[in-house]
Amino acid sequence: MSDGVQIDGEGGETAPVATGHEVIQSHLRTLDSSPGVYRMLNAKSEVLYVGKARNLKARVSNYARPSGHSGRIARMISETASMMFLTTRTEMEALLLEQNLIKQLKPRYNVLLRDDKSFPNILIGKEHAFPQLKKHRGKRSEKGSYFGPFASAGAVNRTLNQLQKVFLLRNCSDAMFESRTRPCLLFQIKRCSAPCVGRVTPEQYAAQVSDAERFLQGKSTEVQAQLASQMAEASEAMEFERAAALRDRIRALTQVQSAQGINPRGVPEADVIALHLDGGQACVQVFFIRANQSWGNRDFYPRTGSGAEEPEILEAFVTQFYDDKEPPRLILLSHPVENEDLVTAALSERAGRKVELAVPQRGEKAELVENAARNAKESLARRMAEGAAQSKLLIGLADAFDLDAPPRRIEVYDNAHIQGSDAVGGMIVAGPDGFNKGQYRKFNIKGEAGKAGDDFGMMKEVLTRRFERLLKDDPERKTDAWPDLLLIDGGAGQVSAVGEIMAELGVEDIPFIGVAKGIDRDAGKEEFHRPGERPFALQRNDPVLYFVQRLRDEAHRWANGAHRAKRAKAVSATPLDDVPGVGAARKRALLAHFGSAKAVSRAGIADLMAVDGISEAMAQTIHDFFHDR
Repeated sequence: MSDGVQIDGEGGETAPVATGHEVIQSHLRTLDSSPGVYRMLNAKSEVLYVGKARNLKARVSNYARPSGHSGRIARMISETASMMFLTTRTEMEALLLEQNLIKQLKPRYNVLLRDDKSFPNILIGKEHAFPQLKKHRGKRSEKGSYFGPFASAGAVNRTLNQLQKVFLLRNCSDAMFESRTRPCLLFQIKRCSAPCVGRVTPEQYAAQVSDAERFLQGKSTEVQAQLASQMAEASEAMEFERAAALRDRIRALTQVQSAQGINPRGVPEADVIALHLDGGQACVQVFFIRANQSWGNRDFYPRTGSGAEEPEILEAFVTQFYDDKEPPRLILLSHPVENEDLVTAALSERAGRKVELAVPQRGEKAELVENAARNAKESLARRMAEGAAQSKLLIGLADAFDLDAPPRRIEVYDNAHIQGSDAVGGMIVAGPDGFNKGQYRKFNIKGEAGKAGDDFGMMKEVLTRRFERLLKDDPERKTDAWPDLLLIDGGAGQVSAVGEIMAELGVEDIPFIGVAKGIDRDAGKEEFHRPGERPFALQRNDPVLYFVQRLRDEAHRWANGAHRAKRAKAVSATPLDDVPGVGAARKRALLAHFGSAKAVSRAGIADLMAVDGISEAMAQTIHDFFHDR
């Protein structure tokens, strides 16, 4: 048993805090055989580990033994100063509670899925007479047919592009559809059948929608045979233009099928999950198989909890991965998971149908897992090599800027605006693993500095909001959300402004550097500014200089992208956005009926009531809004 020292409120030492297996032993007398969740805490009351148990007393008694543990578990036990317990009715409830607590608390010794973004789907909407084909992400609240998940937006976009060539479905918004008076460019390049202007009948368009759905359900051979039959009929009828169009659609359909890469014949629907471990680091590859087609893959790098092994890592990954996603009917794994029956039951309950976990040993399924495992191994090797190079750059950055240690988190700030309009501040984050895009932030400039085009004032606003939030959420700096270095796009003026605001906030221990363009704004001649010191430069061929340039350029790209998005939104804004009670649906209906916001503003109450969804009270509200003004 080891001891920690607790400090009292006046700065003096009090009695040592006991830690180790004897502390765990002391909890046994209060436990029974109920299922539940336990937390192990250190002397600072920080959660070290969250675990579940079918029998709490039996599980905790294992930790109370003085020997026989792996190195990882022995370290965890030696740091444990107290424990907390929550009983549940079933072990499945304990499993779900455990994973929620792990995501919330991020304990050091637990396996943690750090990248848990949603995945895009393809949606064929059914709220319009001529359904729209589009990408969808998030909750499935819109009426229609959903197909997915796809591994990335790129995988969805490639498939959508090919589907448009084959099935000629529209991708324009409903408002755009209603406002068209002639076909758009997509009709000219044979990507849409122009239902907006009656170039296709509702029955013909419905048949195209049905074909697209059948293809996305894996019935591509049926669709291809039907198109071939139609092409032959058109040719026999000497309708050569229609036959040529059908030929182009068949050719595009073939391209879609070949682009899928992996097309397993015996696996209609599955997620293939393979894990590779090397030196305490893990990579998990997930391949999505739907409708006998590969819809892309994504790699993940879960934190391994200071040395967990494959079964524990995969159990944690699978339960956390499907926490907010519907699991497929079959999940193919490279290794068995701990508590397979429990995980299977939890996933089946979440899906509302049977879900099967399998570790295939032969046949096509085993080949799919082997392919995913090979990808996981290669991805981890690349990441480790990139990490080693990144570590060298961070060490060089610390040497160049006289930092106490290589930074683990670098935040880079930039502003974007056009003469003060649509001003936006951007923050990017980088560290040992490269750019951490999940931590990027954008700030809509709210103060007068934005309107005045005052770059100093905008930077002050952004940093004030950023660090006031940090001070509120994590005043004791227990998380890794606090930066070790700030890079500011600008020279002495920006550095001075940053110094003022950091001093006002009482955050004066975080180093910050201004990166200013040098002579003639030439890349390679950058000057670096630090508070109270003369500017300096790095050699043109210094890798650290290239590294800083990449960081600055990424911040510039991020801020400019946010500015363009804000400007585009402002361009599409109308006075209807400010009318109380008029949301997106009513706005679309009004614009479709009257053609423009100006026409809406001139309409009488009776005319407004003629629009679908506009009651007499709402018509009065809209009329009063424009006429009172």
